[in-house]
Amino acid sequence: MGASSVSRRDFLRKAGLAAAGAAVGASALGLTGCADQAAGGGTDQEAWDKEADVVVVGFGGAGACAAIAAADAGASVILLEKNAEAEHLSNTLMSGGIFHSPDKDGDKEALKEYLRGMFSGENLPTKNEGEQSPLFVDGIVEKFAEYEPLNVEFMQSLDPDFKVIERGGAAFPDFPGAEKAGYKSYNSTYGKSATGPKFPTIDMPKEDTAAGLAFFNCLKTGIADRTDKIEVAYETPGQKLIQNDAGEVIGVVAQQGGADVRIKAKKGVILTTGGYEYNEEMRRAFLEGEGMTGWAFYGTLSNEGDGIRMGCEAGAQLAKVGKAASRLIWSCPDVTKNDCNVGSITDSVGGAGTIVVNSEGRRFMNETLITKDPSRYFSYKNAVHMDIEKLEFPNNPSYMIIDETKRTSAPLVNITLSTCGFGIIPWDEDNQTAIDKGWLIKADTIEELAEKIRDTHELNRGRMDPAVLAATMEQYQHMVDTGVDEEFGRTSKSKDPLTGEETDKGFQPINTPPFYAMPLVAGGPNTKGGLQADGERRVIDWRNEPIPRLYSAGEMSSCFKFVYQGGGNVTECIVCGRIAGENAAAETAWDAAK
Repeated sequence: MGASSVSRRDFLRKAGLAAAGAAVGASALGLTGCADQAAGGGTDQEAWDKEADVVVVGFGGAGACAAIAAADAGASVILLEKNAEAEHLSNTLMSGGIFHSPDKDGDKEALKEYLRGMFSGENLPTKNEGEQSPLFVDGIVEKFAEYEPLNVEFMQSLDPDFKVIERGGAAFPDFPGAEKAGYKSYNSTYGKSATGPKFPTIDMPKEDTAAGLAFFNCLKTGIADRTDKIEVAYETPGQKLIQNDAGEVIGVVAQQGGADVRIKAKKGVILTTGGYEYNEEMRRAFLEGEGMTGWAFYGTLSNEGDGIRMGCEAGAQLAKVGKAASRLIWSCPDVTKNDCNVGSITDSVGGAGTIVVNSEGRRFMNETLITKDPSRYFSYKNAVHMDIEKLEFPNNPSYMIIDETKRTSAPLVNITLSTCGFGIIPWDEDNQTAIDKGWLIKADTIEELAEKIRDTHELNRGRMDPAVLAATMEQYQHMVDTGVDEEFGRTSKSKDPLTGEETDKGFQPINTPPFYAMPLVAGGPNTKGGLQADGERRVIDWRNEPIPRLYSAGEMSSCFKFVYQGGGNVTECIVCGRIAGENAAAETAWDAAK
């Protein structure tokens, strides 16, 4: 069957209208009437179509927090968003809505050490160097530790109806500072549950939402309460930064209705456009292993590396661009964006009644590490493993093997959020759609299943060995009988990644035909590498100098360059977005003397 290509306009036609008239659309932006204004700062006199103190490019979690912070600091803000309002799904909205907010009375020095461990790791006894530039890591840690404990307070100041549910502490208990930092993470909700309804829509009543949709609804409420300062321009993607002769970023060229519009930023520009999940060239350039066929992502389809490209064109330095918050996930062969496969959260992996094997039929890891926090965000490293003797990637693709009991017990993917929850990929509660479309490989026996994988799954390239898979399943049955995984130390305990609740389900047999194989590749919600920024969120050039009046926040300039605790990206949306917004608003207008 042929793959379908999803555009920004059609991939969510059924999602409904966006919540609340929080902000004006592009048609109300009035991008006319400023033609007599000059760019200044250089020899050319340029016409402007619109102006504001601060221009924010990208209306996700980081962009929203940056716009709110800049507005609260007294600046006028234009917030550019490439999607139409009715199709506006950001990574933040589609996420689990988990964020960190350490105890305000915790030990601040301990908090800095814990953050330093996650961000860079140079304070760990086993590392010879940090993952962050030594020129900027201190400033990043200092500012993050100053703002992070105020995250719950900030969110609830935007909407008193917004609720949080405490879910856990430090995910890396052996890191310096973990014990005394008072580290805490929270779930987002407007109700009593940390899990939202099945198949949510962006226009559903706010009080019914949880997870990322609730978190983003809170931010949208904050934007709506500041319409005197913030204009949101939908269907107006940023295209290029405008610099004057001194190298200052003084505006943005955006596109609206097929035409270029020039938007003047009197104080600064903040790039918050997310990662490069759907940019083929960047994926090939930066991702480990087989960057196209070996990867999929399950966040917004709008992340095409726009801000990273714009920053590079302005001279920005790159930092750890290959980093990604990723695990092993299912990649849908029939839904693509820019020839890049769209995936889904596959949180059934590692649960009772599942086993994961490589392209030959062998287990290669403790499956629970694929969905357990924090290892779930590093497990992709096993997916991109290269056999240096055979010169192949034996774990790409991998396969989750289940039986009919597991197939009929619960959805194999998450249908409360992400791509399947919001209808980008069609799924049903019984997993029947996946069978009908051939996304699950089905057979009456394990040997037949192996043969079908070998002969019909193109990415397997004939590597699956029926005898090897049969032996692996016999070994799994031994695990069921003894309760012990002698090979990889897998335990029977399972922890819900959203609620943090741990249950003991035991090793469930896989012996009820028919049997199924779900192909898995590396992937997750987003990439995390991109532009180098300092603690003040100023974008840095290759001479280690700030590019004047250019700031960045969010996944495209993530602080988490070493390891990642669940909810970290949403956390830095709040922290880094606010820092960037405040600092951009504090700039002196470059045209003040004109």
